[in-house]
Amino acid sequence: MTARSATASRRLSRALTLVLVLVLAVLALRMLVVEPLRIRTTSMSPTLVAGQHVLADKVSRKDGGWRRGDVVAFRRTPQDEMLVKRIVALGGDRVGIADGRLVVNGRTVSEPYADPDRIDSVYFGPVVVPTGHVFVLGDNRAESRDSRSFGAIRTTALVARVDAIVWPLPPTRKGLS
Repeated sequence: MTARSATASRRLSRALTLVLVLVLAVLALRMLVVEPLRIRTTSMSPTLVAGQHVLADKVSRKDGGWRRGDVVAFRRTPQDEMLVKRIVALGGDRVGIADGRLVVNGRTVSEPYADPDRIDSVYFGPVVVPTGHVFVLGDNRAESRDSRSFGAIRTTALVARVDAIVWPLPPTRKGLS
């Protein structure tokens, strides 16, 4: 082997090592820190629209500090596709919809992120959210399959908090906490 081919071989080896390290870093980042998601339905419109790409923060789920208003990604079962909805009530809360308005623990909730023309449920509940669960709704209630149809979601099923829209960017960032 000539000196020239040995140098080329070392460069190739370094380049392949760098590529491998970068691929492993990206995979680790995706598994542990952030999940890129594509919004597939109109259930979260106008906050998130079909076709948008978002980043879901997996680190925030580690502390279990879920709050009302968080937009979250979850799977109802491990085989299900990832869903994105908004937490409107926590374990122990009493939640319902009266005259088309969200009511949590007897108080009407202001929902600037929800389009009142897209709220189809005039009445729902009230129901009490079990401990260790959250109640989720889509911002576009008329087009959303959410806790009104499948019940409260276990907090252990929550994968990540949706924190950023990557593409296409909206004119305003209304609704993401």
